[in-house]
Amino acid sequence: MNTPDQADSTNTTDAGNPTVARDDEDWRRELTPEEYRVLRQAGTERPYTGEYWDTHTAGVYHCRACGAELFTSNEKFDSHCGWPSFWAPLAEERVRYIHDRTLGMERIEVRCSNCDSHLGHVFEGEGYGTPTDQRYCINSISLKLVPADGTAGDS
Repeated sequence: MNTPDQADSTNTTDAGNPTVARDDEDWRRELTPEEYRVLRQAGTERPYTGEYWDTHTAGVYHCRACGAELFTSNEKFDSHCGWPSFWAPLAEERVRYIHDRTLGMERIEVRCSNCDSHLGHVFEGEGYGTPTDQRYCINSISLKLVPADGTAGDS
C-alpha cells in the first residue's frame, strides 16, 4: 500500500503519465465551472453541501472527470466531517498521492491516477476505528455514484 508517508514530496500538478490526457481548454469545455475548480484546480467544496456526504446507496464511485472507478460504498463510512469518507480506495493503483503543503498545512492530496484530477485528501490516525485507520475525505463533486441496482437515488 502506498501510504501518505510514501507520497510524492512535492505539491506538483505533473501527473507523470495519466491515461486520460486533455488540455486545459478540453477540461473547461467538459466540466462545469465548479467541477473544474475542484477537479482541475484542487479546490474544495463546502462541507455538508455535496451530493454524497451522507449517501448510503450501494454502488461504485467513479471519477466525475474521466469515469474511472475509484471507491465503493463498502468502504464508505460516516465520519460526520461534511464530505464523503472512505477507509480505502477500490484499489491502490486507482489513486495517487501528493504532499500538499498549501495554506500552511501538511496534508496528503488524493488524485485520480487515470486523469490526475483532484479528489480530496487522506488522513491517518484520527481514531475512527476503520480497518485502515485512514479517512479518504473526498469532494462529492469529484465523484459520480453508479448505484449497484442501476437506479439513481439514495437509500
